[in-house]
Amino acid sequence: MIRPIGLALVLGAGCAFSAAGQTDKIVGVGAVPCAQFSAEIARTPTAERDFLAWAQGFMSGALIRSPPGVDEGLDLTPPGFPLLRQAEFLRSYCQAHPEQDFMDAVHALYRTLRTPPT
Repeated sequence: MIRPIGLALVLGAGCAFSAAGQTDKIVGVGAVPCAQFSAEIARTPTAERDFLAWAQGFMSGALIRSPPGVDEGLDLTPPGFPLLRQAEFLRSYCQAHPEQDFMDAVHALYRTLRTPPT
């Protein structure tokens, strides 16, 4: 059984743990290493839409599960960071960190979206 994962547990720690201390399994197209993501989108460029959709869903779930007062009003598709730019961010992150997981790239993207523009 897959349990919902809280924002602080997933995005704060960079890995998924349930409240009981057991590891929750992240599933779906985005639950792969960065090297596999990069190979897949090189082989099938249209697959990148699936990965981006997974990332948006994962971040949306984290946002919904965040405690009151945390990330309220966070826009996951702000005008200054549209989906095409987010897709480029994920590609670049995974190219630079092939040993990490795609979820780590999504985590980095979420942190970037949380950072107010300067």
